[in-house]
Amino acid sequence: MNDADVTKQIQQMVRFIRQEAEEKADEISVSAEEEFNIEKLQLVEAEKKKIRQEYERKAKQVEVRKKIEYSMQLNASRIKVLQAQDDLVNGMKDSASKDLLRVSDNKNAYSKLLKDLIVQSLLRLKEPAVLLRCREVDRALVQSTLEKATQEYAEKAKVQAPKVTIDGVYLPPPPSKKDSHGTYCSGGVVLASEDGKIVMENTLDARLDVCFRKKLPEIRKHLFASASA
Repeated sequence: MNDADVTKQIQQMVRFIRQEAEEKADEISVSAEEEFNIEKLQLVEAEKKKIRQEYERKAKQVEVRKKIEYSMQLNASRIKVLQAQDDLVNGMKDSASKDLLRVSDNKNAYSKLLKDLIVQSLLRLKEPAVLLRCREVDRALVQSTLEKATQEYAEKAKVQAPKVTIDGVYLPPPPSKKDSHGTYCSGGVVLASEDGKIVMENTLDARLDVCFRKKLPEIRKHLFASASA
């Protein structure tokens, strides 16, 4: 084999090796690009998943805040409604209290009322001797009806008439124009056993409180039944 043949053969080997290297390089490039694309897709999907999770988390936070805000507004509205209802009911009671102040204006009717209140108190106490407390302005009226009241009690209870002592300490007076917000009493009496252990409060104001407490559910039902329906 001469030099020309050797050179030719070497060139052929070089071309073969170069072609094989280029093919191998192309394979590596294609494989690397595929791996890159796969990794890029995985990274993109991972980021998408993170974004979705963050969005869902924030969406839940927004929903929770909405529910809390709605609940707070609902409670505030209920409190306002209850306050308005209480104001209306208390207004009715205040109006009734003002009407009570005029009960003692009619002396004849008030005298009979005092007698009935004393009899009722005596029947509750069933004591042979009691203390009676009234307003100072009512003292004369109470004294004038006391004998009749004790006799009526004695007949109903079938006992001797009790000894009734009018206390020197009086119930609060009616409200005055100078002090309309001070402690006052609309009328009536308070009776107690001599030792003070048993007390029967039979003032007009106390009776209004008792009546109001008993009738409050019925009052609320009558006033606010349509609102709760």
